[in-house]
Amino acid sequence: MTDFQSLGLSDGLLTAVAENGYDVPTPIQKMAIPLILEGRDLMGLAQTGTGKTAAFGLPLIERLLAENGKPLPKGTRALILAPTRELVNQIAKSLVSFLRKTPLRVTSVVGGVSINGQIKRLSRGTDILVATPGRLLDLVDRNAVDLKTASYLVLDEADQMLDLGFIHALRRISGLVAKERQTLLFSATMPKQINELAQSYLTNPERVEVAPAGKTADKITQSVHFMDQKAKSDFLVEQLQEKPDGMSLVFCRTKHGAERLMRKLSQSGLAAGSIHGNKSQG
Repeated sequence: MTDFQSLGLSDGLLTAVAENGYDVPTPIQKMAIPLILEGRDLMGLAQTGTGKTAAFGLPLIERLLAENGKPLPKGTRALILAPTRELVNQIAKSLVSFLRKTPLRVTSVVGGVSINGQIKRLSRGTDILVATPGRLLDLVDRNAVDLKTASYLVLDEADQMLDLGFIHALRRISGLVAKERQTLLFSATMPKQINELAQSYLTNPERVEVAPAGKTADKITQSVHFMDQKAKSDFLVEQLQEKPDGMSLVFCRTKHGAERLMRKLSQSGLAAGSIHGNKSQG
């Protein structure tokens, strides 16, 4: 299979794919799309940035269009969960680009913004709901969304959701969606909890893997430097000064350590700022 036409997508969706500049499917798309179109549950292992959104989004749209149904008020036909609002918004934007010539609607809900506008948008129902687990459960508790009509459940970046402590939220949400459903789980790594999650969520799933679990993305170069604790900040200053036009993200173990390092970088003539839990969101 060398192009999207050979994957089983309809002409209308192929046109949308072409208009978005897609010509050759990525490995995860080649492997996942036909299986999802068949209605199989799927566990996909692939690095971030390998085209996973289209891998599950295109066949999901295809199946929803074929069903020719409409969402009930407060209901959704498909639910996609992702760990962060940035990823939710990215997924929703990508799906909308494929849906321009279809009657399907996509709605996204995330934390950090007014919940009232989200309640209003959900009141008429949506075909595809993309959400972070925490905000979704807030809406469920307010009786603003009914998940029992969701016959498709997608967990994207499932390993990140587990790292962020969403396991209890995921278990609760899985009990709220339709029992007869197609479930798709995508993850970049395969820790033990992902295996347990897959066994409880998926029914006789197909497993597709396009890169060894945990393999670093091709565009990332890694290195490690062993040194005394006291030498680390001076070494960091030297590294940053060698690339004055670059941008860097530095992780520290404590809030006080972050403040201390930020002052050190600023005193060395580098533009630096700190982010931690003692500061406001603004």
